[in-house]
Amino acid sequence: MTWRASILTLFPAMFPGPLGQSLAGRALEKGLWSLDVTNIRDFATDRHRTVDDTPFGGGAGMVLRPDIVDAAVDTVADGRPIICLTPRGQPFIQPAARDFATGAGVILVCGRYEGIDQRVIDARQMQEVSIGDYVLSGGELAAMVLLDSIVRLLPGVMGAAESADEESFSGSMLEYPHYTRPAEWQGRAVPDVLLSGHHAEVAAWRRQESERITRERRPDLWASATKH
Repeated sequence: MTWRASILTLFPAMFPGPLGQSLAGRALEKGLWSLDVTNIRDFATDRHRTVDDTPFGGGAGMVLRPDIVDAAVDTVADGRPIICLTPRGQPFIQPAARDFATGAGVILVCGRYEGIDQRVIDARQMQEVSIGDYVLSGGELAAMVLLDSIVRLLPGVMGAAESADEESFSGSMLEYPHYTRPAEWQGRAVPDVLLSGHHAEVAAWRRQESERITRERRPDLWASATKH
């Protein structure tokens, strides 16, 4: 069965966007995954195609109506996880990408304005997910980020399966530095160990570099990896 991604958005023309290029795009052409996009506005019931309203309790902005969002979700709901992209969601991390890649696919609901009425989030048991501690204009870019991170892990998408095993966040450390030809560039030489041909020494050097970079750049990851 093809891994399937369904997008619910007010801006369907934004897709596939970057997902139609590079690894994800080639995989899409080969049928390794599929993408369908639903316009939430198609489910508005008035002649103005209204999808939002003012928030109860007052405050700035508008909120997407639960009945409109629910009607859109109903057209694609089939047991796949339903994800609501929101800054207040659980942080999206590499293990989550791997989990989603092993399933049948995902349904991504892209919020706009002040967000989505909480009742439909609860009723549909949506997973609220965030790609970082910042605010975007809507969930579309976040959906692209999430899908790109998942699709590249699907069987047959990446040329060398082992490359995913050594990336940052695949384990507990950040990835080591990479070098290629020329061996010297602008007076900067490639570390001698990488030219030595000694696989054990290369592996040890890469492990040391991963540890050093993790300590310097992500002390939170280093603390977690070494707490035991």
